[in-house]
Amino acid sequence: MKKKILLISIISALLIPLHVRAEEIIKKGEMLNLDRCLEIAFKKQPNIIAAANTVKANQSKVDQANANYYPQIDLTSGYSRTSPVSRTDHNSSDQYTAAATLKQNIYDFGKTSTQVNIRNLNLYSSKSELSDVTAGIILNVKQAYYGVLRAKKNRDVAAEAVKQFEYHLEQAKGFYDVGAKPKFDVTRAEVDLSNSMLNRIRTENGLRLAMAALNNAMGVPDVPEYTIEDNLLFGKYEMTFEDAISGAYKNRPDLASIIYKREAAEQSVGLAYKGHYPVLTGNAAYKRSGEKFPLGEGWDAGVTLSIPIFTGFLTKHQVEEARANLDVARANEELLRQNIFLEVQQAYLNLKEAEERVPVAELIVKQAEENLELANGRYAAGIGNPIEVTDAQIALINAKSSNIQALYDYKIAQANLDKATGVK
Repeated sequence: MKKKILLISIISALLIPLHVRAEEIIKKGEMLNLDRCLEIAFKKQPNIIAAANTVKANQSKVDQANANYYPQIDLTSGYSRTSPVSRTDHNSSDQYTAAATLKQNIYDFGKTSTQVNIRNLNLYSSKSELSDVTAGIILNVKQAYYGVLRAKKNRDVAAEAVKQFEYHLEQAKGFYDVGAKPKFDVTRAEVDLSNSMLNRIRTENGLRLAMAALNNAMGVPDVPEYTIEDNLLFGKYEMTFEDAISGAYKNRPDLASIIYKREAAEQSVGLAYKGHYPVLTGNAAYKRSGEKFPLGEGWDAGVTLSIPIFTGFLTKHQVEEARANLDVARANEELLRQNIFLEVQQAYLNLKEAEERVPVAELIVKQAEENLELANGRYAAGIGNPIEVTDAQIALINAKSSNIQALYDYKIAQANLDKATGVK
């Protein structure tokens, strides 16, 4: 049911014209949460649009296969002028014809029904591929979204570090002016401040790059400035490995797609073998013809039984081709199942590893803050040295960066596990 609702929401989103400008979707200064970003991606991502139109094309192929159930009616008319070959006969004649013909498939040993089944299976496969493309877009948007939050927090840490090094430089200058500290302390503080300013520049550019990646993931590369909601928080994700594997085999759209393709390949073997069977068709025609008006009229009706006797071994080779394609489909299905198991296993292990890192990283931040406070206190009391302060400050920056990375890794691992298990 959830898959059906998601598919309907995607198709509904695609009803929005492609020419709608980015600023008409995102207002300048708007606050976007993750769901809003996904909604925009459903409307604007070309991959989803292409996959949705592939579904439409396969629906048309189903309708084409169904056409063989209906009668085929043609209207024809013609005119010809005949001149005799004889030198003595100089009389030419006109010939007018008009006809309505009807042809109806009566019985073809299930060829039409099998073709319809195959086209339906291909349609189901394309719908599953649309869901798979959507799952990939969801993962890309999540990665980019959390990437922006990570970059923003790293920028904030870098900006805070600049302020702290500025404060330390003022301290060093004050001690130097009263002769309590050597010039080395001032120059060391100046170097530390310059390095922190360089790092702030790098993190600011990192944030701009992360925003560009998010815009691209949503399919709106040229977009007004906006902000996003900060949800880079730890929340334990409860799922056992056994549930993850069983859920993946049940819910993965790419697996559903390849199963439909394998079933279509199975049907194709039977369809190819039915090339040996006859076809019974009914036909009727109403004709009018003559050299002048009013034309004479007539009609005919009957049935035709077409029995293939020898086709140059065409049907035999078509059956062999269909069986080979079926073997390929079965092998691809087994390969995908193995890859799904590995993908789920990797995502699950990464999630557990990140889950264990988050509390440790938070503890390290607290310890680093206490260490910096002690180092600043020692320096302010005149018993510390600038190297202690620098080391403590760098340790705090690294601890905060590690904590941010751990939260990001946990969110990304969760997103990867959702995709690996087919969770929407």
